[in-house]
Amino acid sequence: MGSWVKKRLPLRRKLQTQRSLTRRKSIKKSSIVMDAMLHIYLLKLKLEAVHKECLDLMAIKTKYLDLIKHLHVPEEVKVEKIEEGFHVRVTCEKAEGTLVSILEAFDEMGLNILQAKVSCNSYFSMEAIAAHVAQNQEYKLDVTDVTRAIIKATRSEINAATDEVDLITS
Repeated sequence: MGSWVKKRLPLRRKLQTQRSLTRRKSIKKSSIVMDAMLHIYLLKLKLEAVHKECLDLMAIKTKYLDLIKHLHVPEEVKVEKIEEGFHVRVTCEKAEGTLVSILEAFDEMGLNILQAKVSCNSYFSMEAIAAHVAQNQEYKLDVTDVTRAIIKATRSEINAATDEVDLITS
């Protein structure tokens, strides 16, 4: 009789553990096992729901990133005359070398950058204060001259970038 009790004791411990995991108060072995199976099935359902939600969120993220890639940012150039020179705001599509071409345009016009903020996350954005290198110039720059030069610089870079993309895809 002692060996029979020794065999039953581990089984009772296992059933007690299962009962505590499933948070049920069943006493019968068959009820405890059924409760454990039900609990496992419910956990599988919850896991599948979480997995489906995760896949849906990943698909939404992918679509969102694709939309941002193909987002067409209207080109905007604003130039204002201030005491020091010009206050320039530029917003356009992101292209490699846009900043360099704008800085070269400023250099060609004889303007130095006193202060600038540049951002290039999903589009190119720049805000700068530019001043004349020499105050005694024979030719005085106008707001329209600066605007035209910046537009020319940004368009040349955007066209160069699209030409490069066309060469890669061909």
